[in-house]
Amino acid sequence: MHRLYKIAWVVRALIFKLMFKSFVMPGYLGRPTFILGAARMSLGTKVRIFPGMRAECFEGGALQIGDDVSIGQNFHIICSSELSIGSGCLISSSVFITDTDHQYDDVSLPVSSQPVTIRPTRIGDNCFIGVGARIQAGTVLGKGCIVGANAVVRGEFPDHCVIAGMPARIIKRYDHQAASWLRV
Repeated sequence: MHRLYKIAWVVRALIFKLMFKSFVMPGYLGRPTFILGAARMSLGTKVRIFPGMRAECFEGGALQIGDDVSIGQNFHIICSSELSIGSGCLISSSVFITDTDHQYDDVSLPVSSQPVTIRPTRIGDNCFIGVGARIQAGTVLGKGCIVGANAVVRGEFPDHCVIAGMPARIIKRYDHQAASWLRV
């Protein structure tokens, strides 16, 4: 039974390959919930996306997902400018990543009627993003970062650190000389 699902996902990926800017095979795509702007989305080889993805790439946006990336179910991504996910990343279920923030300065207007602030968001190679994490606009994760479950992440983080909390902060860094993770 499991094998039949994967075959259906590969067939779906072959169909979506015609709509995406690029979708390098092999790879597979579970049934998405919603896709907007697929022609501005580039997916590398061996990208595996489980069911329930909601991907929105607005005019002027460009989404780049590297090679050998696994994305869990119910993934939501919003891209209005530059949003990239590096190669070798593992993204758990129910993760949200965006490069777009809604403004709310004018209290006489609904938030949906106000302008947005757009800041490029980049996830480095070989990152792990835990279940339910939220990666906010303008965030830059270095290579090999670990993001804890349900973390709300905004800011720039160096290579090889563990980030957790709401708001997220660095709780560990990898020490190459000691070859171990050290608490901050």
